[in-house]
Amino acid sequence: MTDTANDIFAPAFGGDRATSALEEALESAPADRIEAFITSRRGDFTRFAGQRIHQSQAIDEVQIMVRAEVDGRVSRAAASSFGALRAAVDRSCAAAAQQAADKVTPAPRQTPLADPGADLGASSFDSGILWGEDTAAWSVGEHARLADRAMNEAQALGGVAAGMFGRAVTEVAFHDREAHLSRHAFASEAQGSLTVRIDDGSSHWKDLTRFSDRLGADAAIDRTLSQASRTRGRAKLEPGRYDVVLGPLAAGELLDFFGAFGFTGSALGAGFGTVATRGGEQVASPLVSVHDDATADIGLPFPFDFQGTSKRDVPMISNGRAQSVVTDRETAFALGSESTGNFHIAREEAPHAIPMNVVLRASDSTEDDLIAGIENGVYLQRFWYTRTVDPVNTTITGVTRDACFMIENGRIAYPVESMRFTMSVLDALARVDGVGTDSLSQPLMNVFNGSASSPAIRVRGFSLGTAPVSKGNA
Repeated sequence: MTDTANDIFAPAFGGDRATSALEEALESAPADRIEAFITSRRGDFTRFAGQRIHQSQAIDEVQIMVRAEVDGRVSRAAASSFGALRAAVDRSCAAAAQQAADKVTPAPRQTPLADPGADLGASSFDSGILWGEDTAAWSVGEHARLADRAMNEAQALGGVAAGMFGRAVTEVAFHDREAHLSRHAFASEAQGSLTVRIDDGSSHWKDLTRFSDRLGADAAIDRTLSQASRTRGRAKLEPGRYDVVLGPLAAGELLDFFGAFGFTGSALGAGFGTVATRGGEQVASPLVSVHDDATADIGLPFPFDFQGTSKRDVPMISNGRAQSVVTDRETAFALGSESTGNFHIAREEAPHAIPMNVVLRASDSTEDDLIAGIENGVYLQRFWYTRTVDPVNTTITGVTRDACFMIENGRIAYPVESMRFTMSVLDALARVDGVGTDSLSQPLMNVFNGSASSPAIRVRGFSLGTAPVSKGNA
């Protein structure tokens, strides 16, 4: 980050300033235990639609959370400016002391933090996967050029384009007074999305990464324009079971639900969900491995969570077998295990452990290879309006969207209309017989620094639509 042209694309505080402020604010706080974290996010995003850039947004956000413990009672206080840190410390300590005086039920216990000198996760993390100088150089002017190109070329084809190109710097600082532990890290982020509509045809692209060059934004514009043009004149698709190729965005959508399906420590402790009821069993195809892995060079890797715990590779499904859950320090204590570094807290949610960097491991098949293996089936680019129907049976519902095509004799044949589907995610993953090589990443909703990354997959016997009900004679 020494390039003068990129100086403004930098963390809001920097490690020394952020950790020193936390250490000073917590040093004499009247609590038995106290910890805090600061997050900052700075960036610029260019949003466009039709024939104009309608929003060129610069963001500069700060969030602070303080956790104070008095006689086993815990209170948290939040702030949204650096100057409000000490006030948040005072509020959290006062509220925890009041809970202790009122004999409120003690908070769940935590596993201890690893000794800084013995934390193998911290020492082995590759910090080179966090920062891209290409992202630092990816300016607002370049975002605008991409937006103009997408809009102009869509208009030339008789259509419209809408989307976003942007970049950000994410920063997290943490301090635990009693553990004498301070941590700080920052990371670049580049993302893009594009929807092109031409007559009744449409196509969509989305990706995010630490490195802007990996987006391949110009090539993505080319593909999206071409696919939107090819999807004009959609044919009706009859309800039924089809062999399908789910594009990377459709396959990645399935990963968003793994927290609801019982791949968390709280679910395991309650005896609920996939790992609790089917741990060690073959729940998916041997070709399918789904990990929560913030140490991998894909999506949005990061070295530690908001409790200062190093993140690790958690194989939720390994070669088709249900294996592991993600935990924070509270659920790890209850399970007698170690935290996997998955503590999360978000607006309107209680603190809990969730999958945050979900990755379906890629293989060696191209998308064309997957399509070639289907005699009569469907290619599905993405889903939308997906919702959980039955978390016990991993059932979701949603609608297919944008570039969907009939496959005949191993080749894309003609475009088909969108259709609702309702199916079990694990049942679908159990029928996977091909996994692609090229992945796309997409944000996890309401998860700070969260991402789901997947290649295309081939699924046999995927149910689309609802079969009509026969009406008998009265």
